Amino acid sequence: MTNYTKLPAILLLADGTVFYGKAAGKIGTTTGEICFNTGMTGYQEIFTDPSYFGQIMVTTNSHIGNYGIKNDEIESDSIKIAGLVCKNYNIVYSRKQASESIQDYFQNDNLVAISDIDTRALVRHIRDKGAMNAIISSEITDLEELKQKLAEVPSMEGLELSSKVSTTEPYFYGNPDASLKVAALDLGIKKNILRSFENRDIYVQVFPAKTKFAEMEKFNPDGYFISNGPGDPSVMPYAVETIKEILAKDKPLFGICLGHQLLAEANDIGTMKMFNGHRGLNHPVKNIIKNHCEVTSQNHGFGVIPDEVRSSDKVEITHVNLNDKSIEGIRVKGKKAFSVQYHPESSPGPHDSRYLFDDFVDVMKGELVW
Repeated sequence: MTNYTKLPAILLLADGTVFYGKAAGKIGTTTGEICFNTGMTGYQEIFTDPSYFGQIMVTTNSHIGNYGIKNDEIESDSIKIAGLVCKNYNIVYSRKQASESIQDYFQNDNLVAISDIDTRALVRHIRDKGAMNAIISSEITDLEELKQKLAEVPSMEGLELSSKVSTTEPYFYGNPDASLKVAALDLGIKKNILRSFENRDIYVQVFPAKTKFAEMEKFNPDGYFISNGPGDPSVMPYAVETIKEILAKDKPLFGICLGHQLLAEANDIGTMKMFNGHRGLNHPVKNIIKNHCEVTSQNHGFGVIPDEVRSSDKVEITHVNLNDKSIEGIRVKGKKAFSVQYHPESSPGPHDSRYLFDDFVDVMKGELVW
């Protein structure tokens, strides 16, 4: 196990609020937009979710690291969060299947973190004040210097980040002899989405974020998928244009999270930065088409503008959030395109929404129309 000394560390928020704790992970300094996830498990999947790129994650569960790190419980090839804030940082782990401690994992991937923080007080503060930038440091103790560094960090609003986490080259996933083929636009795709396709006998070609529709079409897919990812959807005209071309060809299309927001943008519906966003494993959503409710896994700081969805003559609402009535799902009238704001592949989270992948299969087979 890597040597670990609990050096002093500081968390400074953009509104001037300061928390003092102990260093965890790599000794250093990191910045990003601070947010919190209310999930009680699945921390490794959260750390590696590309949608969290550029964000400092606050975990509300008291113990982080207690079940260690398992090599195959990842959603991308590296840690994507900008930093971690937690209460109890457990280096000693209890799970036999784990291969290393969280401290080894963080040090090997150069992640700066802070522990021994009153996360309940921190989350209440963020909940009331909204999302904001923050800085963690275990090497700088001068608050004025930290404030200067934090002032240089750009707002998440207006940032295009998907191209920074997307694959640089196309690649294939699954069985080449599968019954269906899907072309996936990688804006920060999670591995469990690809596993979910493979489990349904789908062969996937994954394309870089800025790939043109004509290039994706060469794969001759049965359907198109627009993935989750980080950043502001309103500054991604390249992806919106690709979606518009898919719709113009009347091809089956399925979008998740950022893909949902971009499908809305492609239908002249605006998106917005949310006060805090939704991040957790227990968000209640109602499917108003099937008249049932599901518990969902969510991770997003942007959303579609509800009033613009309701007034649109191009789409219809399929899912709504039962907490704040935000729009969780849409489908395009007269087209084979639909999307959801949440994560049906979960990982972590409940499996209530896995049926959406089956719906996509049925759309591609022509067995589901609206």
